[in-house]
Formats: sequence, structure tokens, C-alpha cells
Amino acid sequence: MGAKTRYHRDPREVALNLLYRVEHKGAYANLAVDRELDRYEDNGSQHALVTELVNGTVRMRKHLDWVLNLFLSKPIQNQNPWLREILRMSVYQLLFMDNVPEYAVVNEAVGLAGRKLDRGLSAVVNGVLRNVIRNRGEIPYPDMYQNPVEYLSVYYSHPEWMVARWVERYGLEGACQLLEHNNVRPRVALRTNLLKVDREELFRSLTDEGCRCALSRLTPWGVWVEETGKPLRKLHSYREGWFYVQDDASMLVSAACAPEAGQVVYDLAAGVGGKTSHLAELMGNQGIIRAVEILPKKVEILKENIRRLGVTIVDIWTGDALGPLAPGWGEGDVVLLDAPCSGLGVLRRRSDARWRKSEKDITVLSELQKRLLKRGAQLVRPGGVLVYSTCTLEPEENEEVIDWFLEVETGFVLDDLSQPLRFFPFSPEDAKAASRGMLVLSPPRYGTDGMFIARLRRTR
Repeated sequence: MGAKTRYHRDPREVALNLLYRVEHKGAYANLAVDRELDRYEDNGSQHALVTELVNGTVRMRKHLDWVLNLFLSKPIQNQNPWLREILRMSVYQLLFMDNVPEYAVVNEAVGLAGRKLDRGLSAVVNGVLRNVIRNRGEIPYPDMYQNPVEYLSVYYSHPEWMVARWVERYGLEGACQLLEHNNVRPRVALRTNLLKVDREELFRSLTDEGCRCALSRLTPWGVWVEETGKPLRKLHSYREGWFYVQDDASMLVSAACAPEAGQVVYDLAAGVGGKTSHLAELMGNQGIIRAVEILPKKVEILKENIRRLGVTIVDIWTGDALGPLAPGWGEGDVVLLDAPCSGLGVLRRRSDARWRKSEKDITVLSELQKRLLKRGAQLVRPGGVLVYSTCTLEPEENEEVIDWFLEVETGFVLDDLSQPLRFFPFSPEDAKAASRGMLVLSPPRYGTDGMFIARLRRTR
């Protein structure tokens, strides 16, 4: 790879180009941002600004378009694509970034319009933004009482179908809490790699390298990073394999498996190896983990992750978990299925995900989840454990899948989740649910990603 260049362009122009690629070329926001910023030398403030502008503008698109349509002669969707993204990004700064002076937002936007568009459209940008500034305290939104779903959808910038589901399930107050949570910048949590270091030593190393962090109050492995002067992958502790970036809720899944040293453990949808490597750490790197992943690109990242973390007990099969597995792969003591899902519990981490989902996805995915769960059941030895998890909140992908499974697989029963997760500060309601074997982790309640976990035991 060639030498990286210094930032020689306005970070707002970098952000604008990324927004154009996300909105009009189908790029994924998080991947596009990471790849673009990796081309430049480290500049913490510049990188943070680009990341916030792109993710915030994409996340709040529906809210921004509502506001802009109040000040445009024709709908925002009918405007020039570059004009549309300049206006969205600029109004995002005016409404949601208090630390950016108004005059700077207008001046930078007019400058961008001058480089991307003609003089006439630069004047449009100037006029619209100044009108927004003058009227920002009196912007009318849909009527909360006449149509609460439309109001919440616009104000919190989520698809209406999603909002309607959550209002029906959680009520207005509960839905508002979840919607608000999805719009907050996600906390950065690290999982200590206990094969190499303890949590206190990792904390000291991070602090010495200029990170402002705190010990997680939710898991015994977690460290919360509140501020860092450079990308995490540039830290000495990262290069040494002392941590893996993972939300506390995700850490609970491997813990729910309660794997022991010397066991045979399956991870049927291993992805890039977050849970795979945690299972190995919990086993003291003793035993066998059989990891299955269908996408070769993810397999390559998985291999690099376990190498960096010092994990040596993982056998990898690149293929479909529903098809034939490697010769000699028989029953295991523990089988983990972290199933493909709609991902509606992790919307705060993927700014564009809410706009890529449809309600039909839930139905399609629930059928796939059932097939994968039956496959997982075939690999569990008598007396062994099957753990099913998703990062969604939808019952069709969670409780209803487990209820169906228990009807068709009479040799399995729900198993107590509260014991392997006894370190977690559950609410009384969640503690009771965990003891029965199924748990939905509410994002607003714990400040984590949304997660569903079920633990089952094969009785015969």
C-alpha cells in the first residue's frame, strides 16, 4: 500500500463526496467512511468531523428532508443530487451540531455549491440555509396527536413501518425511547482478550496511549472508550491483540454458551469472528471450535482476527451451514447460531441500515432462521447446549422462532440463562426472563445494542 496523504481538502467536501456515493451509488456508509479515511494520515478531529457529517446526515435524512421541503419551491427529491446532499449536510449541522457556527455552515455550503454546481444554485443554497436559520425555532412537524406514527417517523427519522411496529409493541413512550436511542452516536466498547492481558492492564495501556476510557459496568471484559486521539487500529494494544471491538450485548452471546476448555464448539454463522474468538478466550484456547461462514471475504477477516488475538483452536469451513460440512465434523458440546437477521437492534451503528430494510425482510429471514436452527439441533450431542441469538428486536425472528422450534424438536428444552450471565445487572423483569431461557436485551434500558438470546439443552 502506498504512503498515505495528508488531508489537503475540506473535510466537508470529503463528506459530501461520501454522501453522494452512499445515496446515489449504493455504497454502505460505514464501509465507505472507513475506506476513505484510511487514505489519509491520522487527524483525529478531521476524521471525527467526516464521520459525524456522513453518518448523521444519512441517519437523519427523513427529518432533514421534511425541514428542507418547507423552504424549497420543489421537493428535495426533485433537486439536483449534489444540491440535495449539500443542503442535507448543511441543515444537519445547523440542527444537530451545536459546536459549528452558523456562518461557517453557510459559507462552506456556498463554497461547495460553487465547486459542484453553477452560480445560480449557489444562491439557492445561501437563501435556503439563511431561511432555515431565521425560522429554526418555529419549524412545524406533523401533528403528534392526529398522526403519532407520522410525527415520530419524521422527527426521529425512521421508516413509518418500523415506527408503527414499535408503537404497537412498546407504546408511544417506549417507542420514543428506542427511536431516540437509535439516533445517538454508539458507544465504543472493547472486549479484553484474556488470553493475553487482564482488563486492568488493557485499561492502563489505553490510558497511556491517550484514550479516555472507563471500565464497563455491564461485563467483566468490557472497556468503554470515550475519546481517542487516533483510530483504535493504530494503538499498540490493538496490534498486540489485547482487545476486540465489540458491544457489551454481543459479548453476552458467547458467555451464554458457557463453553469449557476441551469441548467441541460450533459457531454456525461465524462472520468475521467476534463471537468465535470470544468463545476461544472463554475456553482458555483449549478444545476445538468449528466455525462456519459462507462469505469468503468474511472468512479472510476472521482468519486475520483470530491470528491477531492469538487464537489457535478454530477450524474454519467456508460454505453454507445448511449444506455439507467438513468431513469428520460430528456432534458438538455447544452449538452457537448467531443467525442472519434484520438487524433492527443495531440501527445506531449502521446509519443507512434503516433505509435499506423492509418489513418483508423479517418474514423471509424468519424462515431461514428456522432452517438454520434445525440444522444446529442436528449437531448438538445429547446433554449439549444450543444457543440462538440475533441482533434484532422483532418477535417473528426471536421468540416465535424458538416457540416453533420447541414444537418440532421435542428433544430440546429451554435452559437457564441467568447463571452463565450472572454478572450482568439485569432488571428484575429481565432476570426472570433469563432464568426461563429467553431474553430480549432492550437498547434504551442498558445503553447497548439490541440482542435476543435463547439457550436450549438437548435432553435426548
